[in-house]
Amino acid sequence: MDQSGLTADTPKNPWGPAAPACSLAEVMSEQLASQLDEENNVLPPLADPAVDALLAEDAPDTTSDLMLAQMLQMQFDREFDDQLRREEKKFNGDSKVSISFENYRMVHPYEDSDSSEDEVDWQDTRRDPYRAEKPQAAPRRGFCGKGKNITTKHDEDACGRKNTARMENFAPEVQVGDGLGMDLKLSNQVFNSLKQHCYSEQRRSARLHEKKEHSTAEQAVDPRTRLLMYKMVNAGVLENINGCISTGKESVVFHADGGRLEEQPVPNEVVLKVFKTTLNEFKNRDRYIKDDYRFIDRFSKLNPRKVIRLWAEKEMHNLSRMKKAGIPCPEVVLLKKHILVMSFIGNDHVPAPKLKDVKLGPEDMRTAYHQVLQLMQQLYQECNLVHADLSEYNILWYEGKAWLIDVSQSVEPTHPHGLEFLFRDCRNVSTFFQKRGVSEALNIYELFNAVTGLNIPVGAEDEFVAEIVALEKRNEDHVQRRGKKAFPITSEDFGPPLKPDADD
Repeated sequence: MDQSGLTADTPKNPWGPAAPACSLAEVMSEQLASQLDEENNVLPPLADPAVDALLAEDAPDTTSDLMLAQMLQMQFDREFDDQLRREEKKFNGDSKVSISFENYRMVHPYEDSDSSEDEVDWQDTRRDPYRAEKPQAAPRRGFCGKGKNITTKHDEDACGRKNTARMENFAPEVQVGDGLGMDLKLSNQVFNSLKQHCYSEQRRSARLHEKKEHSTAEQAVDPRTRLLMYKMVNAGVLENINGCISTGKESVVFHADGGRLEEQPVPNEVVLKVFKTTLNEFKNRDRYIKDDYRFIDRFSKLNPRKVIRLWAEKEMHNLSRMKKAGIPCPEVVLLKKHILVMSFIGNDHVPAPKLKDVKLGPEDMRTAYHQVLQLMQQLYQECNLVHADLSEYNILWYEGKAWLIDVSQSVEPTHPHGLEFLFRDCRNVSTFFQKRGVSEALNIYELFNAVTGLNIPVGAEDEFVAEIVALEKRNEDHVQRRGKKAFPITSEDFGPPLKPDADD
């Protein structure tokens, strides 16, 4: 052990020798404080005298009161400009029309090494060389100058420059280019054409936006429809919506898992038939609904959304009527505006195939034909309906039976075009089964008479159709005069024209 009290194994202090210990009374001594202050103020000598001289030259003169005042004023101006810039940004916000406080700024010609590129946005831009110059307005009297140098407000050059400057007022999405630095002169004809094109593009863009926001397109729904679907899920009517399973010209069909209702049980699997809210693909919907006496008082061709709601309501009523008659068809669960919830025809998220897609043997195809014929007769005679769009695309084959779907366009035989629609259905059904090799399949005319019970003479197609149109006209007159909607219609109802009443 040495005199300091340390052994050879004791580690040395890396920060040098420890300071001598002192008592509390010495710490509170003013003499010790003064001694420590003098030791701290003593700086080590510089290794390079040139650096010492340079620092002495650059050191600010803080002994002058004027210099201190100028430095304080400059710092105050900087803080004032920063505050003014924040107020200007807060006042303008995102508005296209803004105000400027540049006349109130205290800008000094100093060099700031900490400045950034963002300061260009708030510096003085009164002399910005890239700012477009506003055209000089003509005096109130309409001309300037005297004699040969007179210039009116109709001057070609003045109007051309003014039209060029007015292009800045066009919509931002219209690209007008950069005419700064170029003496462009647009004639009134060119400027008016550009202006009209700008307005047309704005209106077209607005229409497209509105169509996108308020229309149900293929495999997509608009926000209103999406909200209705969410409400059904939140109310417990549906557990979840799985996805789209079918699309058509008038609707989009989604598969969903059923929930619960207070009035009636909900099947485990249901479908949501969302009727499209745009008439682009099916513009002649009014042909099927405006002359239907059930909706004639509520039809409004000027409001497409009301027409679509009536379209959904019409399918609901038609399905209910078919279900009472025992016709295999989807069961209505709920109707909410233009969304119709029905039972799902299929198993385990797999829909039943359409008649055009299913592969049946000769015996099964013959059975399918007789079922379809019976369904057409039952639909016409018991339900007082004409499908109006019956084909192999709207007939499903499930559990060995034919199921009818898509009856939103179905009408009653008393409709002014009801028999024409039935004749078209007979054409589709007869053509399909004859191509599939069903020998018992009746031709168009025999099938029409078998369904309606009418004995229209079979001849040329034009004569047959003309006779159908004549029968529809007589039936329409009969309904208008007598108010008769009784059914089924017999050949007596389509007899010779009715004699005018005594009151007519």
